[in-house]
Amino acid sequence: MSEGRADPAAKGYGGVVDDLEAEGAALEAVIGPLDAAAAATPTAAEGWDVRDTVAHLAGGAWLAAVAVTEPAVFADRLAGVDRPDAPRDWDGVRDRWRAERGRLVAGLRAAGPHDRHPWIAGPMSGRSFGAAQLMETWAHGVDIADAVGVPYPATFRLRHVARLGVRTRPFTFAQHGLPAPEDDVRVLLDAPGGRVLWSWGRSETEVVRGDARDFCLVVTQRRHVDDTALSVTGDVSQQWMQIAQAFAGPPTTAARGRGG
Repeated sequence: MSEGRADPAAKGYGGVVDDLEAEGAALEAVIGPLDAAAAATPTAAEGWDVRDTVAHLAGGAWLAAVAVTEPAVFADRLAGVDRPDAPRDWDGVRDRWRAERGRLVAGLRAAGPHDRHPWIAGPMSGRSFGAAQLMETWAHGVDIADAVGVPYPATFRLRHVARLGVRTRPFTFAQHGLPAPEDDVRVLLDAPGGRVLWSWGRSETEVVRGDARDFCLVVTQRRHVDDTALSVTGDVSQQWMQIAQAFAGPPTTAARGRGG
């Protein structure tokens, strides 16, 4: 096994956008064949079925496209001003998601790697913005795939999600009103396929070790850390994994037994 930072984003900004588009295609493969009855299947997100989840992704992609292509009106759109009427029937919801994700990808391709885009928790670089949208697609894709009982592939695109999970550690603690620990944490993850080791940090006493998919499930709160095979060593690492949150929004935690 080789240790390193084998990073899809090393292809450059365009690689992030390519990976976002590919993640959308992976979700399309799951939701494309579903009929309205299957779309009514409840997911692990309380009160949401598959259709609700895709509607959420469509709305998020619309808002993200606004941030990229019409940044001057982003604040108004975030506040609900001039939001488009959203369809509620399954075919309409799915078609809207397809259209909005296409618009988002096109907008990101037209933008540049040094552009900054407004977002819910503050402006983001183009690379981080694209990675965050990929994370959103993947995490909700897991919910949908779990609900309808189909596999959802783990790919090297998870490197983007894992990187966000590591980089948002200070954000996680701040969200919970806790001071960000000064202690370094070493994160060692087996990439999909098991032949590459992704690594961050240098600590010998604070270590998170295991499968990259498990780590990504934890930082996106699709699984509780105790429901994974991650090895977590050190008090700081333990605390982080209990509250890890790589996405914007109020502080939340994953319940035991969620998903799967």
